[in-house]
Order: sequence, then C-alpha cells, then structure tokens
Amino acid sequence: MSANVRVRRPPSPPSVLPSQSHHAPRYPNPRLEHLDADERRAAISKGYVPGRKHHAFGGLDIASAEWKLLLVIILIASVVRLFRISSPDSVVFDEVHFGKFASRYIKSRYFVDVHPPLAKLLITLAGRVFGYDGNFDFNDIGKKYENVPYVAMRLLPGILGVATVPLAYLTLRALDCRATTALLASFFITFENGLITQSRHILLDSPLIFFTALTVFLWTGFCNEDKHEPFTDSWWTWLLLTGLSLGAVVSCKWVGLFTIATIGFGTVRQLWLLLGDTRVSMKLFTRHFMARAIGLIVVPVLFYMFMFWLHFLILSNSGEGDGFMTSEFQHTLRGRSMSDTYADVALGSEISIRHVNTQGGYLHSHPHTYPTGSNQQQVTLYPHRDSNNDWRIYNASESNTMEDDMKANPLVYVTAGMRVKLRHIATDKALHSHDFRPPVSDVEFQNEVSAYGVPGWHGDMNDDWIVEIKSGDKKDKESTKRLRTLHTQFRLRHVLTGCYLFSHKVKLPDWAYEQQEVTCNKNAVLANSLWYIETANHPNQPSDSEKVNYRLPGFLSKFLELQQVMWTTNAGLTERHTYDSRPSSWPRLRRGINFWVKDHRQIYLLGNPLIWWLSTAAVCFYGAIRGLLVLRAKRGFRDFENTKVVKYDALCGFLFVGWALHFGPFFLMSRQLFLHHYFPALYFAILLACGVFDLVTSTLKPRVRLQIAAFLIAISIWNYYYLSPLAYGTQWTKSKCEQAKWLSTWDFSCNDFPETYAGYSGATSPPPPPAAVVVPNPEHKQQYDAAHPKAPGNEPAQPDLAETSASIPFGQAAPGHDVFAGEEPVPKAKSDAVASEAAASEAEAKITTGLSSSAKEEEATSASVSSVSEESAGVKSGEIQSEETTKPTETTPTEPAGPTFSQLDDEAKAAEKVRNELFPDEGA
Repeated sequence: MSANVRVRRPPSPPSVLPSQSHHAPRYPNPRLEHLDADERRAAISKGYVPGRKHHAFGGLDIASAEWKLLLVIILIASVVRLFRISSPDSVVFDEVHFGKFASRYIKSRYFVDVHPPLAKLLITLAGRVFGYDGNFDFNDIGKKYENVPYVAMRLLPGILGVATVPLAYLTLRALDCRATTALLASFFITFENGLITQSRHILLDSPLIFFTALTVFLWTGFCNEDKHEPFTDSWWTWLLLTGLSLGAVVSCKWVGLFTIATIGFGTVRQLWLLLGDTRVSMKLFTRHFMARAIGLIVVPVLFYMFMFWLHFLILSNSGEGDGFMTSEFQHTLRGRSMSDTYADVALGSEISIRHVNTQGGYLHSHPHTYPTGSNQQQVTLYPHRDSNNDWRIYNASESNTMEDDMKANPLVYVTAGMRVKLRHIATDKALHSHDFRPPVSDVEFQNEVSAYGVPGWHGDMNDDWIVEIKSGDKKDKESTKRLRTLHTQFRLRHVLTGCYLFSHKVKLPDWAYEQQEVTCNKNAVLANSLWYIETANHPNQPSDSEKVNYRLPGFLSKFLELQQVMWTTNAGLTERHTYDSRPSSWPRLRRGINFWVKDHRQIYLLGNPLIWWLSTAAVCFYGAIRGLLVLRAKRGFRDFENTKVVKYDALCGFLFVGWALHFGPFFLMSRQLFLHHYFPALYFAILLACGVFDLVTSTLKPRVRLQIAAFLIAISIWNYYYLSPLAYGTQWTKSKCEQAKWLSTWDFSCNDFPETYAGYSGATSPPPPPAAVVVPNPEHKQQYDAAHPKAPGNEPAQPDLAETSASIPFGQAAPGHDVFAGEEPVPKAKSDAVASEAAASEAEAKITTGLSSSAKEEEATSASVSSVSEESAGVKSGEIQSEETTKPTETTPTEPAGPTFSQLDDEAKAAEKVRNELFPDEGA
C-alpha cells in the first residue's frame, strides 16, 4: 500500500447488544409535513398516520409570559377605571334615569324604556345584592346619595370597562397581530378618557361596549377554528358563545344591531366562499349554513326574548309605564285588572269610553274650565281610571229624558246611526261642541269640545252626536250592528257641524294638568277618531246578562307590542339638546357632554385626543390604501396575490367594516345623538389603528417596534393625565382649564373652577355663572309623568308626550336618557342659540335688579322661553319622550356678587361661537 494513501478508519462498533445491531431511526415517528409528496405516499402506504400541527384553542397561541403581562395590564386598567369611583357621592348625568329604573325593578313597578333590559337588570342585580331597597328617587343631578349602594352599582359598568381591555389584547392576538400591537391596543383602551368617564357611572354604554368587544373576540376565535377544522367541539363552542354574546349586546341597546350586522357581513362572506368552493358538496354547505343560522340567529333571538321574559316577570305590578301599553297589556299587571262587565250597551247605561289609538286614554272631564274660547268645562283624554271618566248615554230625542232611559224595561240597545247624548255623571254636564277654536289646536277645521249644561236641563242640539259603527269583533256578530262593550269600535259625529270626536298626542298646558287634548275635527283621521266602550252598566240590566272582559295577551303578544312602543319612541326623538352633536363631528372629537357640575368640580365626557385622532387617521389611511390597491388591480398589478397584503387586508378590512357599520347608520337618523353613540365604532377604530401599526412596523426590528409603541403609549398617558380632572371630577384651576381647551368647540365651563387650588379650601370662590335654559335629551321622558302626576284632587297626571326643559346654570349638566319621564314639563327650546340668548337676558336682568329676582319674574322668563319654543317645536304626534328632565343641584356661591356684564358677553360670545362652528348651516 502506498505511503501517501490514507487508510480509512473503521467505524466504531454500536453501543448496543448484538441482537440490536441495527440502527434505531433518529425520528421514530416521522411527521408527514417534513416529507415530500412521494415520501408522504410511501409513509401512508406503510400505515403511518399524518401528524397534526399544533393548534391553539381559538387560534390563541399565547406564551405564558404574555399572560403575566396581561395580568399587569388588567391591574393598571383597574386602577385607572376604579380610582375614586365613589366620587362624586351624588347623582351624575343619566344616573337620574338608570338608577331610577333599578328602583322600579326592585319595586316591581312596570315602566317602559327605549333600551332593552339586560344592562339595567345587571345594574339592578348589583344594587340588590348590596342591599338597595329602591327607595331613593334619583330625581336630580347633584343630589347626594342616601342609603344607596351606588359604589356597587357603579362597579358593575366599571368592572365591565376593565374587562374590555384584555378583550382588545386577545382579539388582536387572535387576529395574528404581534404582542407589541396587542399591548398598544390594550393601553389605548385603558387610557381613553371617554371610555373611562362612561364606565365610572350607572350608565348602559360600558356593558354595551364590553359585549361588543366580547362578540368580536368570540367571532375571531370561531373564524380561526373554522379555518382549522369545522364541526369540532371547540368549533361549536366558539359559534354558540358568539351567538349568546350577540344576544347580550343587542339586549343592552339596539346599537347592538350594528354588531349583529358586522358579524352577519362576515358570515355571508364565509358562506359565499364556501359556495364557490367546488370541493364543498351542497350537503356540506347546507350543514355550514344551518349551523350558522342556529348559532348566529336563533340563539341571539332566544337570548333577547329571554331578557324580556325576565323583564315582564319582574315588573308584575302596575307602574309608571302602564299608559304606554294597550288595555289588554295593562290588564296583565297586578292592580290594573278589571272585573267582567256587561257586553250590551243600552240607552241609560253608565259607560266609560276609551280612545283606540293614543294608548287608550279615557274620555274625561273635571270641574275646571278652559281659560280661552267658550270658558266652559274642560274635556280631555286621561290614561288612568277615575270617576271623572264615567258618562251616561241616552236618547237625544226631545220627547225622551235620561231618566226615561234609565227606567226603560226592556232595554233599548244603542245601534248604528242612533242619535245620542252623553252626560258627565260627576258634574251633570253634557258632552258639547260648538264653533269655538280649541285652546291648542287652533285651526279652522277643529272645534272645541266641552262639558256644558246645568242639572235638570235637557240641553241643546250642540250636545247631540250620531253613532257610526266602524268595526266589530269577528267572534261577536252583533258587535257590527250595535254597540258592544270592548268589541265595537265607533265614531261620534256631531249633528250640527259634522265634525268627529277626536283626540291626538297633543298636551294641554298646566291649567289642564297636561292632559291630552280632545277636539271635534272636521277632517279627522280615522285612527284618531275611533272609540270603544270599556265598561257598561244599566240599572235594569238582568244579572244573568252576557259579560265580557279583555283577552289577556301571551308573552309573544306583549313582547311584540313593547318592541313597537320602543321603536316608535326612538323614531320620535328629534328635538335638540344642549350637548347633542351630529355624527360628522364625532371622529374629530369636536364636542363632549357635560355630566356633572358641583362644588367647583366638573365631569365632562371627552375623549383622549391622541387616541381619537389617531384612530380616525387609521380609518382614513386604510380607506385610501384599499382604494389604491383596487385601482392597481384594475391596471393588472397582482398585489392581492401577496400573502402579506391578503393578511392585513382581511384583518383591517374586518375592523373597517365594523367601524363603518357602527358609525354610518347614525347619518340616517334624525333623532337626538350624542358623543357616546360613537363609542362602539371607536372601539373598532382603535383596533384598526393598531392593525395599521402592525402593518407599518412589520419590517422593523422588534426592539424598534416596541420603542415606537412605548412612545405612543407615553403620549396617550400624558393626554389622559392632562384631561383627567374632567374624567374624575377632581380639583382643577380656571387657568389650566382654559389651557386644556385645544378646540374652541370644547364647551366645558372653566368658570366653574377657582383661580387657584386655594379656592377649594374656601379662600376664594369664582363668581356664579349666568343661568341658561337647557333642553334635556327627551330620550326617556314620558314614563315619569305617569308616576309623578300634577292633576286635580287625587288624579294622577297622564304620561307627558311633550318634551321638557329645565332652567339650570350655564355650563352645568343636563340629563340625557329617559323615554318616559319628566316631572316638570317645560316647553321645548328652539335651539342652542335661543337658550344662550335667554341665558344672557335672564342673567342681565338679575344684575340690574341686584340679584333679587322674585318667583314672579322667574315665571315670566319661563313663559317667554315657552312662547319661543312652542312656536318652533310644536307638538309631534306619536312622540314619546325618553329622558326625564331634572334640575341639577346648584351650588350656592359664597360671594354674593353676580357675574359682570363682560363675563356675560364672553359667555354669550363663546356659546355663539361653538354653535356656529358645530351647526354652520343654521346661522345662514
């Protein structure tokens, strides 16, 4: 062997027994994903089972360190949301309404609200668990809480506000965003001032936003499971949980319908793609369709209806909301049931007559006269049972008397075309109409209806009416031929003028105790001129005569009726409020809402400017880039074949659609709108901003990305801290307040703050601001009128269908949502400009008289505003108000001197400037 040839060393012997001399494979169970196609087929032929890739539950592949980080974020959010949640210890903004609803739930007194019951039930549960007895009235903003576990009731929305923060983090991680991006989103949600303010009080928006965020998270998890493997146990879990969350979000507020639309849009897209996949059989497609129909339609509907079943179950007693429901509905409530009554209506019968259309009010009269027109006794429509609703019907023939009809035997039944008179039993006056204009509906085709006559006088032809039967019960054939109690709907035509007895949703002034107007209309709408007999009793009626009663509706009928009332109410909320705003101003954060002013402190709902404007910029950025990509695709570029583009387009596109569907529909609404209506859309916008951040920083090193996120978080925290006195109602100075007005349209009142912090110790005190008329949100007006009547004797007043206002100091808070409330109805203001002018003139008058205005001067001021507001606003038929008008508690200033004329001018100019910037069209 040659010396320069290297001999190869033999291999080392294996360290195994001779019987095991063969080499064990390095990977005893090879995974098929590491094999090429030929090797995969060979492995399968040998019986190897394909290995599964790891798939986290719902696509949430989160490391243990992230869970620790998330825990820290939750602790920070808890401190931010719950810091001094017991302050203020008085009623704030719409706590006047939602706290009151909790009281009514606890008392089981029926009420009506434009919002579904879930959020209110949760707040009630918190109060009940901590011992609330429902005896606090929640009447006024600034009223100090007494024997109310208000901290526990505020903790419920506060905790849900905290829970929204981790949901934002988990949602972005489930959308395959980086941990840095999810961290940025969680801090943005944590330090968003508007969300903080809204979640610290007894309000419904925090539960709404929580369930919106929960729905988005669960839907994202379902989509991840669907991509991995459908129809597994985890797939069904995510789907059904998404359906339950959809039911919960729409059960808080109807804004949740926009969340349903968002998920529905995604569902339709999924089904469309499945339909176009030829590998999916029609049988499998049908299975996908039915599963989604059950999980995303049936489950939410059942959950929503179940909330109303609980609502009806708890509110079993008669209450303030009775007057908004039909007579059949009312008789399902304890305290409103009616004994069986005789079916036949005979001449000489004592009857009560109800209006068919306007919540079934009773034809009513009382011993009070009209101040105008004929000055005769008032006839009104009144929703409650009362002896003043009783009339006696008898023949109008001159040869016949009422006593003759009462003694008649056999009885003479009231038939179609019969000429009759109606005698008010309590005052012994006849139902009467003549050629006088009504006090409110002063138009040529309307005549006044009054009660007229003296005891023993038969009356004149102005008391005569013709009975016109319009319809009857299909099961009662006689009800179309003659008047039958509860079954016959009829009209009363005046013999001399041909007008019809008529009523509509127009309220009479205070002198008629705000009861509903009754007129004789020559051009009467059929629905508003229909009446029916509720009770009938004749002295000679045989005891075995047929009797009738209301048919009690089932749950489904009550449910549908309440939905109609809620819908009608929402559509009618069109009047202006001092702090309302239009959707176009929301993304720019042009204006906030004044929640509470007391003791030189103020709570004003305003967002974090950086977060707000950054999210709006992200929405615009995505819209522009998406449009550019579409144009490039038209020119033949294949951007949508890039996996990165596809990923971020799907991610940002879903969030953009969510933002658009929660924001765009408000432009179609003519009703009152406020900044807090934008919060669900804001949540999507914040997530979209973080999605854009993930895209823009995708090519950067993780360290650089984290530094950029830290910089944005630091700026957001500075913005939060700078405006935090408005969120928490803490001490502030006038100079700092003025510096914080970055936009001239931010109309929080800096005059409420002292010049220095020493003012809080009593050393100094700012001058009292001038008074202004504030038009509160009517979203929850009328429920309360039925509960707090202003009527003669022991009559409760009927629910007020007209809007109210309250005179409160300029810059102070006005309540916003109570569809059926309002203790002291005051006419509607024409606009914010009218309110500002009224404020300035009233304050100037007080200065010139040495601030010694009397009650008489106050009434004169109110009357002047009333004349302006009634002239512009009028009265809307079919409108039910939603927000109770309450007067905030005013802080008595320590200095006796009032504001100077220069201060009044400044305030008036500022108010006018804000108004011109927000509503430029009205100034033209």
